[in-house]
Amino acid sequence: MALTTTQLIGLKANHFRHPLDLEATNALKQLPGIDLLVRQLLGPLGEQFFYMENITSSVLVGETQLPNLHKTLLDACQALDLEPPQLYVRQHPVPNAYTFAMRGKQPFIVVHTSLIELLNLEEIQAVLGHELGHLKCEHGVYLTLGNLIVLAAGQISTWGGIIAQSLQSQILEWLRCAEFSCDRAALLATQDPKVVVSVLMKLAGGSPTISPQLNVDAFLAQARAYNEFSNTELGEVLREVQTAQLTHPLPVLRAKEIDRWASSKKYQELLQSLATDVYNNKSKGGWRNW
Repeated sequence: MALTTTQLIGLKANHFRHPLDLEATNALKQLPGIDLLVRQLLGPLGEQFFYMENITSSVLVGETQLPNLHKTLLDACQALDLEPPQLYVRQHPVPNAYTFAMRGKQPFIVVHTSLIELLNLEEIQAVLGHELGHLKCEHGVYLTLGNLIVLAAGQISTWGGIIAQSLQSQILEWLRCAEFSCDRAALLATQDPKVVVSVLMKLAGGSPTISPQLNVDAFLAQARAYNEFSNTELGEVLREVQTAQLTHPLPVLRAKEIDRWASSKKYQELLQSLATDVYNNKSKGGWRNW
């Protein structure tokens, strides 16, 4: 079964947005002509291409199509106080999930079959919470551009070249920072940090065969050991080299960050304050059932 979580009525992006995300977003916006350039690079044709590519090659999840996944999406949306996007499942050997938010269209999430095979429903709810975090934070056009960097470079070489030359390093830096906010959204969607860390652990070294044998506490200990090394001068240099071309932060770093935030006073106060709102609104008819 999917997790039972408290609906966080009134949850806003700034309640959980990671400082690095805010800093990177502001830096990206300062680039001259960035918004205009992004729209020119994407354009209606580019957005439509990837929209059609997904809806024609994937399975749309709904009440009568993979209903357990549909319920899991609704549970995550309810926890994050967000309207449900469309959810598609796509056959693919690489475990992954991504979000497209296009102008004038309902946003949608795509989850690869290999990721579903790797995770249980609680962990899938964390993944969906992470993707919903992009929508909650209105990462929007920059997120779509980031996905195009990953997905389009091999399919549309001209676009891939232009993007790589103009925006790749800035967008990749922003993507890595935005992921920290979305990991926090995953935690809010599940309200269990070990579930989120388990997802990261399985993405780092899991398989359908060995995943049941993996130990979350041991992975957290590994993350803390990495943190001690990365705080050295040599560790900082090696971390920069290692992550420069990645779209996501290193799994152990993400695990450390979510463990730290889950233990923070700010996280506990956020849950308590919005849970109080749930209680108050429930008596006023404010509780929403999807």
